[in-house]
Amino acid sequence: MNIPTPAPLAYSVADACRVTSIGRTRLYELIGQGKIATRKIGRRTLIPADALRAFVEGEAA
Repeated sequence: MNIPTPAPLAYSVADACRVTSIGRTRLYELIGQGKIATRKIGRRTLIPADALRAFVEGEAA
């Protein structure tokens, strides 16, 4: 019995780099420029999946 894995709600910086093939430094530059929204939870920086998707789709246009 296969139970589907839910899509992530947010990505860590490392995971966002992995799924987009964007380097860590470049990702932080984009965050600093306000092009990718983030949420801080404690010391962790999380990137909402919809914010990352919107950025990638906008870059492709």
